[in-house]
Amino acid sequence: MRTDYQGSSSPNFTSFGRSILSMKRDPVVHSIDHEIPHQEKEIEAFQRQVTQRFHELSAVDSQELLSVSWISKLLDVFLCCQEEFKAILFNHNSSLSKQPMDKLISDYFERSIKGLDVCNAIRDGIEQIRQWQKQLDIVLCALDNQKGLGEGQIRRAKKALIDLAIEMLDEKDSNTNLAQRNRSFGRYQKDSQGNKSLKHFRSLSWSVPRSWSSSKQLQAIGNNIVPPKTNEIIATNGLAVVVYTMSHVFLFVMWALVAAIPCQDRGLQSHFNMPKNFIWGAPILLLHERILEESKKKERRNTCGLLKEIYGIEKSARFMNELTDSIQFPLPEEKEEEVRKRVDDLRVVYGALKNGLDPLEKQVREVFHRIVRSRTEGLDSIARGSD
Repeated sequence: MRTDYQGSSSPNFTSFGRSILSMKRDPVVHSIDHEIPHQEKEIEAFQRQVTQRFHELSAVDSQELLSVSWISKLLDVFLCCQEEFKAILFNHNSSLSKQPMDKLISDYFERSIKGLDVCNAIRDGIEQIRQWQKQLDIVLCALDNQKGLGEGQIRRAKKALIDLAIEMLDEKDSNTNLAQRNRSFGRYQKDSQGNKSLKHFRSLSWSVPRSWSSSKQLQAIGNNIVPPKTNEIIATNGLAVVVYTMSHVFLFVMWALVAAIPCQDRGLQSHFNMPKNFIWGAPILLLHERILEESKKKERRNTCGLLKEIYGIEKSARFMNELTDSIQFPLPEEKEEEVRKRVDDLRVVYGALKNGLDPLEKQVREVFHRIVRSRTEGLDSIARGSD
């Protein structure tokens, strides 16, 4: 059963956040801190923004969900949340080196490192889709915009379709070839401040070994994401809530990328212990359930990725193969019309990939670099605060 999103009418976060943060202002418990009202507003605004963004992502129809354009919007949401998260932390830089905030934020940065390998694997999955796109290009060149379809054109298209089917079948059976081609986005040639940290990142994410598993990596990212305790929220003036929120945003985005794009040992059964007393939990859980439902559909169970365009390739290629198998020459007029209709369907999928894959790869690259920069800057801030 799906989780219903109640939007701004839900009192869950407001009551939770205020009831906890107000304890800090209670003169019986602690003295008044003049920074808390503004800080509480920042935290509540961040929760509302996260909620609204994921509500918009979850409100799309089934035709747009998991499309290249939807994945692009998801990455935009992550980058926006990441920037707002970083701004809140830097606005309260002095708190980062104090207990328990120092451990909470360090744990988040260590968790984010695990996303670098996911970005690398996703980049290789995008490259694999490009290889399939090349086969589509051959089919379209052979059959599209032709005055008449001859036996040579049909045979050329048929060979490309067979090659495409073999490549996609190989991808389903084994993704180990991706590991051998993997390369990192983190190629820095000039020495700069934080160079040692960047070298450390390269050592962790320069390549994905043959034994690497996206499923296990997601489990590692999701480990130990636990709701902050009351005393932690009070001690951090609510910043623990921000870290907890961003941890769930990060986990879901990495999970959705693995669900959509071909990569090694894809597994979608990561445990999402999404809290119900935060309103952003509802739209994220709704998206999680919708994606799982998509993965359970008969025609999607054994796919190498839930990206809508991958399904479009498989479906169009299957229909085209069946059609070309039944063709006899000279080609009857009704058969030629049917071929042209299937070519039109294939052109739509091809166009979506041609227009969307390059920008999507750039976004994945940007996510990679943003993770690196945020961690480096965050650890520097903690170090300065402890001096």
